[in-house]
Amino acid sequence: MDEAPAAVADQTCEDVLAVAREQVLERGEGLRYEQILEVLHLPEERLTELLELAHDVRMRWCGPEVEVEGIISLKTGGCPEDCHFCSQSGLFASPVRSAWIDIPALVEAAKQTAKTGATEFCIVAAVRGPDKRLMTQVAAGIEAIRNEVDIQIACSLGMLTQEQVDELAAMGVHRYNHNLETARSHFPNVVTTHTYDERWSTLTMVREAGMEVCCGGILGMGETVEQRAEFAAELATLNPDEVPLNFLNPRPGTPFGDLDVLPASEALKSVAAFRLALPRTILRFAGGREITLGDLGAKQGILGGINAVIVGNYLTTLGRPAEADLDLLDDLSMPIKALNDTL
Repeated sequence: MDEAPAAVADQTCEDVLAVAREQVLERGEGLRYEQILEVLHLPEERLTELLELAHDVRMRWCGPEVEVEGIISLKTGGCPEDCHFCSQSGLFASPVRSAWIDIPALVEAAKQTAKTGATEFCIVAAVRGPDKRLMTQVAAGIEAIRNEVDIQIACSLGMLTQEQVDELAAMGVHRYNHNLETARSHFPNVVTTHTYDERWSTLTMVREAGMEVCCGGILGMGETVEQRAEFAAELATLNPDEVPLNFLNPRPGTPFGDLDVLPASEALKSVAAFRLALPRTILRFAGGREITLGDLGAKQGILGGINAVIVGNYLTTLGRPAEADLDLLDDLSMPIKALNDTL
């Protein structure tokens, strides 16, 4: 009598994986909410099989190349928003203080990023949205970078007006990052100073202006498994060109500073689930993977659906050395995506 439930569970797992294999791998159709939730509920002993399927999906619909990106903060700290995970908020007692970098430092950072083989360089600012001073600084920075570095430029400057979207498009910004961060149902527990819909509006304008849309979030912020599936399904509806997957690295002084780090098995299962929900999307390893997954987990993730990485440090936390990621890609015989005008 005790063995029957296990047998049923095993058959259910087989069915879940078989459906995913036929629907996503063979037909290229992403999983829907209920199916994503089933994947997230698979037992840990099926993780290897799940990661192998996600890797097969990535290889079939995206190919073997890995896109490498570096990021730098033009303006750090002093942000008026209360994103509970972020040490750059001026509302929390975190050690990060407001600071700007100058244009020569921005250009040098772009040069160093390009030397790693990266094709994308993202300029980030800790703001609700850009003011005139910031837009002027971004324009000057982009012009200076273009004069000296052959690299695509992305921006992440918060919520935008239509005029600002048009300005960035005219500057030649290739991709705009604006994360939804988490599922709509969980968003009010993460941010209270602006809404999910405000973020969605910016992303819609960005796409309509012809820039690529980069939109992801952070896992491990107290969301339920159901909300994790909800988030993946919402991103599939948005259909962004890139989804950066971050894992919470609890920052001292923030409301989420005492949350536990997401278990590695849950993080890897989520990587696979997001790949199965978004078979053709650039799925990028981003912040928090170092403490959540470590070196072995990084390899498992890249062999489990990931096809892009941020190299070097993040905005306020340390990342893996760029050389470590590049060596790993070389060991796995995964070529770095070459620079081109469209991805």
